[in-house]
Amino acid sequence: MLGFIVRRVLDAIPTLLVLVTVAFFMIRLAPGGPFDAEKRLPPQVEQNLRAAYHLDEPLPLQFVRYVGNLARGDFGPSFQYRDRTVTELIAIGFPVSFRIGGLALLVALLAGLSLGTVAALRQNGAADHAAMAVAMAGISVPTFVVAPLLVLLFAVTLGWLPAGGLGSGPANLVLPVLTLALPQVAYIARLTRGSLIEVLRSPFIRTARAQGLPLHTILRYHALKPALVPVLSYLGPAAAGLITGSVVVEQIFGLPGLGRYFVTGALNRDYTLVMGIVIFYGALIILCNLVVDLLYGWLDPRAVQR
Repeated sequence: MLGFIVRRVLDAIPTLLVLVTVAFFMIRLAPGGPFDAEKRLPPQVEQNLRAAYHLDEPLPLQFVRYVGNLARGDFGPSFQYRDRTVTELIAIGFPVSFRIGGLALLVALLAGLSLGTVAALRQNGAADHAAMAVAMAGISVPTFVVAPLLVLLFAVTLGWLPAGGLGSGPANLVLPVLTLALPQVAYIARLTRGSLIEVLRSPFIRTARAQGLPLHTILRYHALKPALVPVLSYLGPAAAGLITGSVVVEQIFGLPGLGRYFVTGALNRDYTLVMGIVIFYGALIILCNLVVDLLYGWLDPRAVQR
């Protein structure tokens, strides 16, 4: 197992290096710069600022300097938030994004597995069609449509929940979490249904039924474990996507997560902030995929040995 983890970590290093290289040069291809504004700075002031941040150097030298700082864990200063470093901004925004994304993943996993299991056990029945209709609706309707509808229903019309903001209680998280979770519920439900139907038709399940085992015992000890393999394949990128892909949701609900910092940094050409968040997200996706690979080893030890 240790050798497997080491191989995965070593494989991640060139992936991160490619990500850093592409992000570094792509953001500098965009028009404008970090010191462009409606009111232009005096040329001498702008020149001094560019020299202070080493932006007057050739791009290859800037890249080598940035990678060197990155190897020491230094994401650099933010151009937009002058009194904070990129590391500090990530430390401020990530807990909010992680809390929303983690709760959304938990809700999606519980609801998706439940819906998919019911649909598989009642294949082609009313429960199956209802569950898959809900799943299809979750996939088809984008989050920027779901979020205003939920706010209009539960916050404006019924007045049950806050319309936005972080607040001090869990009620402020309900609508953002539901908005993020609904599409993932749909995907997990469909994956669970298809995988469980295939497993339930396997010879070893027919043998267990022939031995007179009750359905809940067959599901718990025989069917669910192999049926979870396709779901695990999806959970790696889904977990990272929920945590990192909440840009729209954070904007709609006014949440101070990483998504808002990313949008602000992109609009203001804050090179170091955008780069820092992209690299942080990339490392997070690699970590989530590593966790999924380890869970594969728990479900199927042969996957780790290959």
